[in-house]
Amino acid sequence: MNRNRKLKIVTYSLAAGLLIGSTSFASVAAPLAGATAALSTDVATQEEANSYSTLSGINLAMAGMLSTATTEAETEVSESDTEAVASTEEETSTNQAADYSGVAIAQVDNYVNVRSEASEDSEVLGKLYNNSAAEVLETEGDWYKITSGSVTGYVKSEYVVVGDEQLAASVSTRYAKVNTTTLYVRAEATTDSSIICMVPVEDDLTVTDESTLDSGWVKVSTEEGDGYVSTDYVTLTTEYVHAESKEEEEARLAKEEAERKAAEEAAQKAAAAAAAKSSAASSSAASQSYAAPSGSGGSAVASYACQFVGNPYVYGGSSLTNGTDCSGFVMSVYAAFGVGLPHSSSADRSVGYAVSVDAMQPGDIVCYSGHVAIYVGNGTIVHASNPTNGICYSNVNYRTILAVRRIF
Repeated sequence: MNRNRKLKIVTYSLAAGLLIGSTSFASVAAPLAGATAALSTDVATQEEANSYSTLSGINLAMAGMLSTATTEAETEVSESDTEAVASTEEETSTNQAADYSGVAIAQVDNYVNVRSEASEDSEVLGKLYNNSAAEVLETEGDWYKITSGSVTGYVKSEYVVVGDEQLAASVSTRYAKVNTTTLYVRAEATTDSSIICMVPVEDDLTVTDESTLDSGWVKVSTEEGDGYVSTDYVTLTTEYVHAESKEEEEARLAKEEAERKAAEEAAQKAAAAAAAKSSAASSSAASQSYAAPSGSGGSAVASYACQFVGNPYVYGGSSLTNGTDCSGFVMSVYAAFGVGLPHSSSADRSVGYAVSVDAMQPGDIVCYSGHVAIYVGNGTIVHASNPTNGICYSNVNYRTILAVRRIF
């Protein structure tokens, strides 16, 4: 299982939450998970490194130079697939292209220790993981003093690449987080273009192209294909892996252990609930078409979810029979096993605990850009895809996987 600490460079904020530009990092959000660990490059702790295989972290903000532009906003809040209405409310918009200059990226096999002094004999304060980002504060001989996340200390300069914008861009993920009630994703970068899908507030989408940023649009990845969103209604951020302090690592490991125990208890309760529902369902004509949850654990979740294949997709819905969207589908399937999950694909990236892509098991939640599904095994997911396909099967790698989360 692998989890990555994330560094978030915020390049936009609404008037209600404007970030003031600086060159320091500040904590702003919850953990996300991701990359795979290997071996440590710090020779003094090589043996210790071999025992670690999980990475994780908190999100941080590095605010850049911000400029403001007040515009008359197009408000996209309709619950139906209609054109948006105009709003006379003024809005402060400061979305800018990602700035990768000056970002230091660790290039190691697994992690390099961050030490209290420029010496291998000094105290280890934390770990700077491979492809994680930091800010170089000063140089002392062949050491860099860096800050990354909550960790400030020294690393050998040979393990950090500074100022390589292409490398920084390649190890980061650019997101557009929705900050309006319902966001339209359009086929072209204009409000006159057709709407290919809608995305709810707080969900985020992976940005695939920013060549239209100057005109107020970015291209994003969605379940219905790539499309464009107005930067008036999204917050653009750049996320990296960052360092993890010793205290954060200890807290994470304790939290993961607690989550595993909670999952075991939930599985036991789900088994008991499934037995009760199965008995009740036998006397209900409305339930005869669908089997009640049977058993517990990820395989039981996957089996239960698969019986709804062919049912419709409905934006904002959560009915497994009458219509649901992607996060509503995952939420409702797990609700049948007594587990409460959010009705949000982006929020699903932090439920349960992270596992690596190559360790997926049936019942795991697979997260994509603006989308979420349930893994059923043999390289296959079941998900509420879109209005055309409804609830269906797809290859798990049909789109780039952002995270895999395990509940049971």
